[in-house]
Amino acid sequence: MKTYESKDLWQFLFVVRRSDTLSKLAPLIFFLVCYTVGVVALELEVLHVSQDSWLRNLPAMHSLLSFVISLLLVFRTNTAYDRWWEGRKLWGSLVNNSRNFAIKIDAMVPNEDAESRQFFRRLIPMYAFALKDHLRSKKTKYSLDDSEGSNKKLFEMDYNKHIPNQIAKQLFGKVNQLHLEGKINGDQLIVLNGEVSSFTDICGACERILNTPIPYSYSAFIKKFIMLYILTLPWGYSFSLGYFAAPIVAFIFYVLASLELIAEEIEEPFGTDANDLPMDKISQNIEKHVGEILE
Repeated sequence: MKTYESKDLWQFLFVVRRSDTLSKLAPLIFFLVCYTVGVVALELEVLHVSQDSWLRNLPAMHSLLSFVISLLLVFRTNTAYDRWWEGRKLWGSLVNNSRNFAIKIDAMVPNEDAESRQFFRRLIPMYAFALKDHLRSKKTKYSLDDSEGSNKKLFEMDYNKHIPNQIAKQLFGKVNQLHLEGKINGDQLIVLNGEVSSFTDICGACERILNTPIPYSYSAFIKKFIMLYILTLPWGYSFSLGYFAAPIVAFIFYVLASLELIAEEIEEPFGTDANDLPMDKISQNIEKHVGEILE
């Protein structure tokens, strides 16, 4: 069980980091404080709104709308988290499948066939790195030379094509070559074929998440709803709270807008933001573990 020291708790509560929603919302929070103070001064000191004014009934509307906005934000955050968690499960499967593939190669390919073992030692983790860059729309040149010192080209890669598919194609081609050379039998070919296919299945599932964003109209509606809700708060609560309405309105906005910002960030789990999946670390772990198995 993880425990926090008092110093960690202090930093957690009071230190504002660049990735915190407070730093992103600070300009709007400052605007709302000034806006609320202006509304309170206008109603109480300039217009002198009477006791029977309809403005005093606005908190009843806010009470009803608060339930609606809560349901919308709960659905929004749950939908975004489901996408993040599905992405994490897919990359967990990639870790396990890479290990299983390497373990089976280690058992089936003779130790004397150093060239084949080195091929799989390089290309299995290369698939993880290529998938990471593919999901981030990043073009990366991979070293295709044998790292054992022979400087032999493992295969030629066309960087204008789908890189993960090219690596999967080479992996299956090598497995099939081993079968044709009599180094693995037909049953082993079927087993290894399933491992290669699992890589492309994971790639396709990740692309489905990447290419199916949350509908823009839905996200835009929630943002507009939050802003209209917040902008009307001071007009009703200024009578009961006075100038104390300013920090309260700012805090309510911070909570609602933060939930929307967090959902917006985690719904695209393959980026480089602080809350996105640690794909760099996962790829490095795959490289380390496969290297240990096939060394």
